[in-house]
Amino acid sequence: MDYYPRYAQPFTLQEAICLDVEIITEEISRLQNSLAKLNDTQAQLNEYIQQTKASGQDADAEIVQAAKDNVAVIGSQEERISILKMALAEKGIDTSGGHYDIPQPTASTHQPKEASQEEGTLQEEGALQEEGALQEEGDDGVYL
Repeated sequence: MDYYPRYAQPFTLQEAICLDVEIITEEISRLQNSLAKLNDTQAQLNEYIQQTKASGQDADAEIVQAAKDNVAVIGSQEERISILKMALAEKGIDTSGGHYDIPQPTASTHQPKEASQEEGTLQEEGALQEEGALQEEGDDGVYL
């Protein structure tokens, strides 16, 4: 099975298939935890950007850049979970039960419908950026 990732990844599907099931499931759990934190952070950044623009000011450039970077990291980590789920499926593990799914942002992390057009652009631009030099935060352990 061939898979061509959209984002730069630290491993290929074939390499993931060679890993032990325990390693794959631990990495999925770590990524799920990381995504939950990233989605919360993204919601806070978007809220700040919205509030700043609503008050007629320009948002801090570093905050805007952080929101763009988060979009790229979130996309990369979601893709990594998908690759690992494909590896589990290749090993005969049923991944359809939802346990290995990509965590979705909670209702409080969704952008309001009246979100500015520029925020939509933040997500689009960030999704197109390569992960490249972006660094992920430290591991907070495995939660199974």
